[in-house]
Amino acid sequence: MKKIFIIVFAQIFSLNVFAKPVKVACVGNSITYGMTIENREEFSYPSQLQRLLGSDYEVGNFGKSGATLLYKGHRPYVEQEEFRKAMDFAGDIVVVHLGTNDTDPRNWPNYRDEFMGNYRALMDSFRMVNPKCKFILARLSPISHRHSRFESGTRDWLAQIQATVETIAKSVGAQLIDFHAPLYPFPNFFPDGLHPNADGAAVLAKTVYESITGDFGGLQMSEIYSDNMVLQRNSKLVIKGKANAREKVSVSIDKQKKTVVTSTSGEWQVELQPLEVGENYTLKIATKNKEIEYKNVAVGEVWLCSGQSNMEFHLNACATAAQDVPLATNNKIRLFDMQENWRTDAVEWSVSALDSLNRLLHYAPSKWEMCSPERAATFSAVAYYFGRMLQDSLQVPIGLICNAVGGSPTEAWIDRKTLEYDFPAILRSWTENDFVQHWVRERAKLNIKKSTDKLQRHPYEPCYLFEAGILPLKDFQIKGVVWYQGESNAHNIEAHEKLFGLLTKSWRNFWNNETLPFYFVQLSSLNRPSWPWFRDSQRCLMNEILNTAMVVSSDKGDQWDVHPTQKREVGERLSLWALNKTYGFYSVMPSGPLFKDVVFEKNYAFVSFDYAKGLKSSDGKALRTFEIAGEDEIFYIAQTEIKGEKIKVWSKKVKKPKFVRYAWQPFTDANLVNEANLPASTFRSK
Repeated sequence: MKKIFIIVFAQIFSLNVFAKPVKVACVGNSITYGMTIENREEFSYPSQLQRLLGSDYEVGNFGKSGATLLYKGHRPYVEQEEFRKAMDFAGDIVVVHLGTNDTDPRNWPNYRDEFMGNYRALMDSFRMVNPKCKFILARLSPISHRHSRFESGTRDWLAQIQATVETIAKSVGAQLIDFHAPLYPFPNFFPDGLHPNADGAAVLAKTVYESITGDFGGLQMSEIYSDNMVLQRNSKLVIKGKANAREKVSVSIDKQKKTVVTSTSGEWQVELQPLEVGENYTLKIATKNKEIEYKNVAVGEVWLCSGQSNMEFHLNACATAAQDVPLATNNKIRLFDMQENWRTDAVEWSVSALDSLNRLLHYAPSKWEMCSPERAATFSAVAYYFGRMLQDSLQVPIGLICNAVGGSPTEAWIDRKTLEYDFPAILRSWTENDFVQHWVRERAKLNIKKSTDKLQRHPYEPCYLFEAGILPLKDFQIKGVVWYQGESNAHNIEAHEKLFGLLTKSWRNFWNNETLPFYFVQLSSLNRPSWPWFRDSQRCLMNEILNTAMVVSSDKGDQWDVHPTQKREVGERLSLWALNKTYGFYSVMPSGPLFKDVVFEKNYAFVSFDYAKGLKSSDGKALRTFEIAGEDEIFYIAQTEIKGEKIKVWSKKVKKPKFVRYAWQPFTDANLVNEANLPASTFRSK
């Protein structure tokens, strides 16, 4: 018996010792080769992949700089020495990353119809030397807007090639991996706009390693999932996460339980039926080796509260803090506060902070917490008052996510693809770009002064806060958005008008909801000369963009302080719009008077408004700040008379009036309100 055991053990040992390693052929262009990477022999993606896979695998780097997939391209891969070496290698696994150089205007415009056939012919070549080889086809890594041909064709042709690679993988049953998505939020990993550095190559190596081994690190959930969270009511619940490839995942909550098997990319999702409003659910997610349990889960309404410092402004600093903070205990309000690791104050950040920012680690780890005086005190005042009124009116749990960043411009919150296609000019050399407000650029330069990286990231950079602060919320359902921002874009009204439309488009695409409610705060009163024009521009945007609404805050401004402290009224006015437009409380007056039209008769102007019931002055005095002008557009202070739901406006100095405006001062003491005592907006007739 002992002799038999020794023989069997020896046979097993000999198999392990003499088993041939699995050969992995990395086929590609200069990105695979490791062009521009210092010490590429150690840090190209195939070299890093070898270290990840270990001695059971043999990884070959067969990248050729400038190579095209197209056989009629300017440098066909199949005609290169690296192709012949790859054939001799006869890989058991062939990872193909070709197509980037096919975006050259010599290639794709002329021979796009041959790309699919050439790709399949390349695969057939590798099958000839190893009939059992497995193919892993990669979606192409990103090409930056900094590329010289980006707008002239590269951007669009890259997208077309991506779609073709996906079609090929599906048609031949090959495994498709994504070199694009994990690197897209990191343009700083591409020093020349095309070739990833060692950090970028590490991402590629990890992506291939996971596809080969199926090891994605086990069951993982986004940080937005935690105890005390609020799930959106009245809609199917989509729960998503990651686990190892082909792993069984079970999800249970209340009386529902669903099981799903992860894809080869480690992704999984289940769709659950809507849950009844409640406060003490338990969500369990489990695989064979790991279980995650979230307790005290509520079902109600979830809102994202975002923008810059006036949304970030803490409850304990507002005018009504002394009376409201002690009363902030409410278990039906749950807070997810995404606070910054480094505030954008007038300081130079440390080198370690700058490195973290380059890795999108701007926000500190967070979790859902119950609303209490201690927690609410350092939460957004506007968000808190918005949520408090909603909770009182709806009598359901309210979840508030706040990710506001002081000083941040609109462009920082928009996704990269949207800006690349719809406003690429704002991406170029952003710290020297006039589309970006001067103060924003100078503050960013001060914060990153210690950096030697020409592509150093900063929260004010276009796209950065989308990538650091919105992407982590992916697939977490929300009801709508409340937004308080604009101070950092008021220098260029025309650019902001475009950006604000792109912002709403970007977020609605992200949450796959083309009518996602988006309620925003108009800039307040402050001695900055462009602000009357900006406030009127915001008023017009409300009428131009579907399912948006604007809160007037100019009556609560501060002449010298960009951070007025009267935040309760602002938050509650936001909730009036939500109650009226989103929740159907049509008896609620959602706004003060909003300019609708003007009719000129003889020497008079008759101005009509929406939400005009009970027009009056807020202080019982005559109406102030109405002005009137003739064709020369020279405005004079006007006399007024309230005529039902209209205002009669005139001046002895203007015989043939053509224009009317109201509250057209940076800091205004305008006093027109309606019966709900809500203020009228700044306006200028066309």
